[in-house]
Formats: sequence, structure tokens, C-alpha cells
Amino acid sequence: MKSEPHPSASPKLKLMLGATGVVFGDIGTSPLYAFRESFIGHHRLPLDQFHVLGVLSMLVWALILVVTVKYVFVTMRADNRGEGGSFALLALVERVAKHSWELPYIAGAALIATTLFYGDAVITPAISILSAVEGLTLLNSSFSDYVIPLSIVIIAGLFAIQRFGTGLVGGLFGPVMAIWFLTIGILGAVHVVANPVVLQAASPTYALGFLAADPVRAFFTLGTVVLAVTGAEALYADMGHFGRSAIARAWLWLALPALLLCYAGQSALVLADPTAIESPFYLMAPVGLLIPLLFLAAAATVIASQSIISGAFSVTQQAVQLGYLPRVRIHHTSFEARGQIYAPTVNIMLFLAVIALVLAFRSSSALAAAFGLAVTATMVLTTLIIGFMIFRVWRWNPIWAIPLYAILLIFDLGLFAASATKFTDGGWLPVTIAVVLIIIFSTWRRGRALLNRRLASDTMPVETFLKSTANVTRVPASAIYLTTNREGVPPALLHNLKHNLVLHENVLLVTIETALTPVVEQVERLAATDLGGGFTRVIIRYGFAEHPDVPLALAPIFERMPHFNPLTAGYFLSRQTLVPSKRPGMAVWREKLFAAMMRNSETPMTFFKLPVDRVVELGSQVEI
Repeated sequence: MKSEPHPSASPKLKLMLGATGVVFGDIGTSPLYAFRESFIGHHRLPLDQFHVLGVLSMLVWALILVVTVKYVFVTMRADNRGEGGSFALLALVERVAKHSWELPYIAGAALIATTLFYGDAVITPAISILSAVEGLTLLNSSFSDYVIPLSIVIIAGLFAIQRFGTGLVGGLFGPVMAIWFLTIGILGAVHVVANPVVLQAASPTYALGFLAADPVRAFFTLGTVVLAVTGAEALYADMGHFGRSAIARAWLWLALPALLLCYAGQSALVLADPTAIESPFYLMAPVGLLIPLLFLAAAATVIASQSIISGAFSVTQQAVQLGYLPRVRIHHTSFEARGQIYAPTVNIMLFLAVIALVLAFRSSSALAAAFGLAVTATMVLTTLIIGFMIFRVWRWNPIWAIPLYAILLIFDLGLFAASATKFTDGGWLPVTIAVVLIIIFSTWRRGRALLNRRLASDTMPVETFLKSTANVTRVPASAIYLTTNREGVPPALLHNLKHNLVLHENVLLVTIETALTPVVEQVERLAATDLGGGFTRVIIRYGFAEHPDVPLALAPIFERMPHFNPLTAGYFLSRQTLVPSKRPGMAVWREKLFAAMMRNSETPMTFFKLPVDRVVELGSQVEI
């Protein structure tokens, strides 16, 4: 495994601060609603010491087992050259165990986990911002009429600034979230000191006792306890930006202690005043500090939302590069940071979906049911994939690996089962989003495979082509043909010869491939083969977290070929128009969906950064 450098204290602190702002936004704002929902949900619990300490113990051990043990100590070991997330994990498994019989199942699990992430990306901004703005009702109950309009204004502003990137405001994320964690930790500590009996909940016996004495309500409570660990997957997904050690330190030294103190403080408060359960988080603060806390909470929820929106952009880019989505327009908003990107189409779709959720559910409590199912399903799928890494790749000692893995899997399955009971209350929402996206992802991948197979079957070998065109007129110019097939002659070249009856003297046949690593080293970027007759085949490799720039990648080739003028060379592209048919392969309705995605995908000219004034597209109709 790639070892991490040992930076000095200042860079370490900077990385920890950055991780605090970006990685822990979602999980850090969970205290706004997680503890409250554990008591006021459909299963309503008595506010006595037994149930309060039982719920607190569940929260404590959820943070320890799910976040600390599973993600920090186990899952984050499965880095794909520093990158994390479901697609990165899938690419890692494909790279280290490409012939394993489990691979199709792992690919399916990673695909479902990714589609569930988009459901999370829709729900997080809605529930986080709603929960923060709802605190206004503590100042004056009449402010309840302004919760929805103000939430919509904040959400609209949040999505409107995405085009400018997070670079300008990203530097504030870390300090604001550090202040947030310190604040909630101090507020909680004050109430713990006033009622230290809550410290007993650090023992898992209180959670187990709750499950044993009141199993039905304890089971339903697990479905709301999971709200405390929403955002845990961000620790793994954002590993490429900050590194494993910085995220682990920020979690263990700041975020985890603050969250534990905050939940303990809310427990102490409701034991002293059961009426505080209506808003235990805000009521921990003295009256004079309520307004500053409201502003701080609003800032923290915006940061939490920003983090998951940025994550949606990154996951979309990876999906495009790995062949699960058609090309979409992606803008880089920073010259220094590779991960800072903006996808306009994704941004608009997320914005419309979030606004629809706010208007439909109208409160954070109503959205809580929808939140848990997506999170727990993703956790179970991640645990299943990590099991493959533990037993088949890392080959840990089964004497202790089996019990550890069993505990993690059983706990995740328990959370998932409890969340599944809320399917009709809102859990259907992320499932519906996931099903639609699975259809889109699988249709695109299957359609591309069928299309490439059909084009390859009609491809003429280069040797045959050169022999058959020995007497064809060659014009003193250069041409670059982009092709998905690294063998044979591109369709665009055949069409060009058929209609214009000439060939260029110098021809590059360029194929762009995606590696199973996030980044490809520059020395491994290009591979060129002289085919003779003025033809050269070039393979350009990019990582799944990179964005292609073909002219820039070809620069070393141009330097080695002085007769090839890159300033006048034309780029020739093949554009296929799909004609749905009843040929074996895909159902006709999926072929129509695939054809629609092809028509609306970003043009290769824009996606590959080709010079707009030197691109020629030659089309054909294809049945798959």
C-alpha cells in the first residue's frame, strides 16, 4: 500500500482543518435532529432515565462502531492510490482481483451504493438547512411561516454559487466547522457536568439492556439512531483530498469528542427538563446565545450541503470516466486543486430535486424517515465489499477478523432493517432515485458495450486498409482520428475516404482509455505505435478522477514528429445515430433510452478540449 509522507506540524494542521470543513459537515450537523427524532418519531419513547441512557448508548456505539472502527480503522485502508469512494473501491477490486468470480456482484453492490449516494445528495441539503432554519421558531412561534421560504432562499443561493467553485469560500469551511464542533462540545459538556449520570451510557450494557427490555421500540429507535452517522461515508469518499491520517486525526481529536459531548449534553438536558425534547439542541444554549447559534448552525448546514454537492460532481465525473454515464459538461473551478469541479447539469437537477423535497416534506422530521434508508443501505453494501478486501485481498487472521467483521455487518444490518420499516414514510424516495439511476447507469454501460462490439465487427484491419489504399492520393496535411477501438480503422476515416477520395499524409489513430486508478502518471500517459504508411496509433490513458485534454496529452507526440503540424491538423470524429431495433441485446425501450442519452451527451469536441475550428464530424446510423 502506498505510504503517506510525514508532513511537518503546520501542513498536518492545515489538512486536518480542511478535513474538518469538508468531510465532517454532514455528520457534524446530525445533532440538530438525530437525538430529537429518536424520541419523537412514530415509536415515541418515554423520557425516563432508562430510555434516555439507552438511546444515548446506541448513539455512542453507533459513532464508535460504524464511523471509528469500520470507516476510520478498516475501510479507509482500502484506498485506490489515495482515492476513496464506491467507484474507487470497485476500480481497486477490479485491479487487484480482476479474475475473481465475485467481481460482478461487487460491481453491482458498488453501483447500487453510488446511486444511493445521489439520493443522499438530494436529501442532505433539504434536511440540514430545514433543521437549522426551524430553530427560528424558538425565538417566536410566528416565524414558522418563514421556515420554508427562507430555506428555499438559502438553497437557491447555495446552488447559484456552485459555478464559482469552492475555492473562494472553501478556506472558511475548516475554521467555521472547527468553531461549530468546539461550540457543540462545550454546550454539551456544560449539561454533562450538571447531570453526570449520562456518562454511564458509555457502557454498551445500556443499549443492550434497552434492546432486551423493550425490543420493539428499541428496534424502531435504531432507524433514527442511524441519523447520527449520516455522512460517515464522506470519510472514505473524500480521502483523496486530505489523506487517511488527516481525516483520522480530525475525527478522533475533534469531531468524535464534540459529537459525543453534544449527544450526552442533550440527554442530560431532557432528563432535567423533558419538555426540551422539542428542540434539545438549541435549548442547550443560554437564551442570549440562541441567535448566534442559529447563524452558526445555518453556516454549518450550508457547509454540509456544499460538501455533498461537491461529492456529487466528483462521483459524476468518475461515473463518466468509468463508462457508467454519458459525457457531461464539467468545469474545473481551480487551477491548483484537481478535485474542484462543477457539473452544470448535475447542479440544476440537484437544485430542482432539493426544492421539490422541501416543498413536499416541509419539515426536517418528515424528511428523517427518507434519510436513514439510503445511508444504511450504502453502509451494508460497503461492508460487504470490504469483506472481500479483508478475507480475499488483505487476508487478515480469521481468528479475530471474523468476529470483528461479524459485529460490523450485524450492526449495519440491524440499522438497515430498522430503517426499512420507514419505507412508506419516505424511505421510498432514495430507493426510487437509486432504481432510476441504476437503469440509466446500466443502460448506458450495456449500450456502449453493444455499440462498440457492433462497430468492432465492421472494422477493417489497418494492414488490409493500407494495402487497399496504396494508390489513393495523399494530401500534404495531418489528421487525428478519435476512435474507441484500439484495433482497426475508425469509421470516420472510412467515411472520409469514401466521400473525399483522399488520405492525409500523416494520420494519428487516437484511443482514450480510463485506467483503474484515480490518476495516471505522466510517463504512463501515452503509448504510440508506428503502423507504417504514415499511420501512428496512439493510446492515451487517464485516471477515473481526471478530465481528458487530448491536444495537451498529444504534445509529446507532436514534439517527436516534426513533420506533424498540430496547429493545422484536423480532428475527425465518428458520430453514430442509434436506430432502435429488435436485434438481440437490449429491450427496445432501453435502446430508445440509450439513443436519447447519446443525443444529449456532451460533444467529444468539448469534452476532450479539441480546437473548435478544426473538428470534422462524420456520422452514420447503427443498429445494436
